[in-house]
Amino acid sequence: MSIILFMKNTLMLFVIIILFLGCAKEEKSIFSSSSFEELPRWQDENHKKALNSFINSCKSKKTQKLYSHLCQKATLSQNPKTFFETEFDVFKIQSLDANKKGLLTGYYEPTIRGSFIKKEPYIYPLYNEPNDLISVDLTSIYADLKNYRLRGRVVGNKLVPYYTREQIENQEIDAKVICYTDSKIDLFFLEVQGSGMVSFENEESIFVGFANQNGHKYSSIGKYLVEKGEIEQQLISLQSIKKWFKKNPSRIDEVLNYNKSVVFFKEKKHSASGSLGLVLTPERSVAVDKNIIKLGSILFLDAMIDGKKVDKIVMAEDTGGAIKGEVRVDMFFGSSKRASRVAGELKSDLKLWILLPKEDN
Repeated sequence: MSIILFMKNTLMLFVIIILFLGCAKEEKSIFSSSSFEELPRWQDENHKKALNSFINSCKSKKTQKLYSHLCQKATLSQNPKTFFETEFDVFKIQSLDANKKGLLTGYYEPTIRGSFIKKEPYIYPLYNEPNDLISVDLTSIYADLKNYRLRGRVVGNKLVPYYTREQIENQEIDAKVICYTDSKIDLFFLEVQGSGMVSFENEESIFVGFANQNGHKYSSIGKYLVEKGEIEQQLISLQSIKKWFKKNPSRIDEVLNYNKSVVFFKEKKHSASGSLGLVLTPERSVAVDKNIIKLGSILFLDAMIDGKKVDKIVMAEDTGGAIKGEVRVDMFFGSSKRASRVAGELKSDLKLWILLPKEDN
């Protein structure tokens, strides 16, 4: 009975904090009325590809719930541009902090080397979800907290935080090992990306994707290196961090353990899929803060990507621990070498709009 009481008290405190923060955010709307005429280079968009991205996203129940009959109507459309302009209203998404700029980053599907047997140099375990990791879904108790989870483990009669990255590395945990990899750095960045492929010496391969997380807040090692004066802010990227690790092998653990968050994986039958359960479309699928933007939403973004101005419709089909804020988007680039380079370097100012059904406004 004591553990149940403890969890109830913990939940109540959590609810009070979240509801307070939620009320604070609702004081100012992040949406302001806009129009298709205000969308940069709207006339130049590939409206057919944009419509196909929407139709594909409609395979998800969450997208269907958001856009209702428009999912079916989209499949019958003969003029994609007219369909968007006729059926949707445009709203610009603004940050609650007027001084904060929007930010676009990128992610990709990496490939790491692996072995099903622990042997040199394959000594770093890729873990499945631990058996002793408790995830508390608050939806059934508090509907307003459907996007929040409590994670931890039971010790005696208490629910305590789950092990940190450093603690997991220094002990065996109650979890199945999917395979072993030869680089803790590559494994770390696999966690950051959220999914990827593992290739084996016999030329076989498997896909892995997000299963759960240890409950600790994500902390950027890039910011840590900038704060320590190791890499200049304007030079921080996936590539520059990896180069720094090569020059400073004795500090790898120090930097990686700064991020206490750990992602656990599961084997998958196909390539990268997002939080909607759909295979992601390179440069059309994006991750958002689902506490602000609903998954399945149609978005239009304006940013600089790989030295070029990009204005296009994208679908909110994924989430990520580092994706927090109103005007904050992470774009999926696929699994090519270019994807790795562009995603690793991308850090662009962002302007963002959302398309909502006319009948809902």
